[in-house]
Amino acid sequence: MNALSKSVVTAIPATVDLEPEPIPPEWIVSGSPIARCKKLVRSPDRTSHSVVWDCTPGSFTWYYGMDEAIVIISGEAFMTNEKGEERRFGPGDFIFLPAGTRCTWRITQTLRKVGVLKETVWRPLGLAVKAWHKLLRIVGLAGKSPLMLS
Repeated sequence: MNALSKSVVTAIPATVDLEPEPIPPEWIVSGSPIARCKKLVRSPDRTSHSVVWDCTPGSFTWYYGMDEAIVIISGEAFMTNEKGEERRFGPGDFIFLPAGTRCTWRITQTLRKVGVLKETVWRPLGLAVKAWHKLLRIVGLAGKSPLMLS
């Protein structure tokens, strides 16, 4: 990982060193999947973060407590949703899983992914923040430091 500035972080997901991130034993359906993860960066407001995650073959149920956008880097997995529908995912595939999603993953080849996780925000608050940012863009203050506004 190489930080170009305080706000820009770069990484090569295929080669990032990962640390153990065990799957809760009660979530494992079959096999002995071993998961590892590395948090790359967290947003300044602490509502989102980016990770690289991998897992060896096996099957497990996963509950998403946050919105998660995923891009598969390598490997192969099959995801079964709550309706019993199964879908294959491999390198280059993109997946968005909203908070509250529960699914079963069956990994057939060690899978590596990049995930961007985001806390859900109460809709009225999110709309208010969006309106505030639009107002700042209109008056030309977007991107300015709060210290520069006084």
